[in-house]
Amino acid sequence: MNRFWHETISELTPYTPGEQPINRPQLKLNTNENPFGPSPKVIDAIKENINAELRLYPDPESEDLKKTLAQYYHLSKQSVFVGNGSDEVLAFIFQAFFQGKKLLFPDITYSFYPVYCKLFSIDYKLIPLEENFEINLEKYNLEHGGVIFPNPNAPTGIPMNLNCISDFLHKNQNTIVVVDEAYVDFGTDSALCLIEEFDNLIVTQSFSKSRSLAGLRVGCAFAQPELIEAISRVKNSFNSYPLDRLAQAAAIAAIQDENYFKKTTKKIIDARSFLEQELRNMNFNVLPSGANFVFTCHATWHAKHIFEQLRSHGILVRYFIKSNRIENFIRITIGTKIQMQTLAKVLKQII
Repeated sequence: MNRFWHETISELTPYTPGEQPINRPQLKLNTNENPFGPSPKVIDAIKENINAELRLYPDPESEDLKKTLAQYYHLSKQSVFVGNGSDEVLAFIFQAFFQGKKLLFPDITYSFYPVYCKLFSIDYKLIPLEENFEINLEKYNLEHGGVIFPNPNAPTGIPMNLNCISDFLHKNQNTIVVVDEAYVDFGTDSALCLIEEFDNLIVTQSFSKSRSLAGLRVGCAFAQPELIEAISRVKNSFNSYPLDRLAQAAAIAAIQDENYFKKTTKKIIDARSFLEQELRNMNFNVLPSGANFVFTCHATWHAKHIFEQLRSHGILVRYFIKSNRIENFIRITIGTKIQMQTLAKVLKQII
């Protein structure tokens, strides 16, 4: 530890992102990126905004993007917040609502949650998933200062029924509940329809997955205006200009091209169904997925062996080596149908 470091920094275990190799592998299926590029309208919007106005600061409140999102989801503009990727949005939420409180979230979930808790000195309690890896919200009906969980969960991919979330909100109306919907567009019901009913609900989403904008970093949050104001206060105390001009223009174009969005997400869902069946035919156990990935383990071969063998064939998947309950699982990003056929062919050779 450097003698100038604050003690909190020395105790941090930073989030470990999926590997981004310098040399492109045959198949990169480890970071849940979209196999399809962004909408052509997104590319056009970026080109149109590469001009002399880049010398100017962007709109600090991203008003046009907020308006576009509000219209798309039938909400008021005051119920929309945007930031530099959903990770930044989540960081602002943790700062705005959970400091000095005990936060509850699943023991197997997005690993940024405990990192933020440590960074912002937030107490937390891990709630174990069921044996089938589902989130059971009945276990969260205990004293707490807030709850956060992804839907579908990550890395398991299992979606939660919207009625379960609604029932939980009815029973927990005095603390903030955050539903992290980074993967919601691949077959999971969104909790956005519950925002007007519950003044303690925050829903976060990302443009990185279903909108193919991982390289531009755009995230958003939806809640009743009083909660959005609190998040905005944190943002404007940290970075008044989180989204640059190109990101704002691209995100607007991505929302407006609904046909492209529906076409590409359907292709990913279809490719997921294909891969799930192929895996089952090879004696894999595949958890039900509402995301653009599958979480799976083989009846005979250990996940580490499969991970290493795939890597030797130039195929990257995600293996969570330090997580005991899921050490025999791998997470596979869904690519194109052709990519999934290639993966299935290699897996058959391996096992």
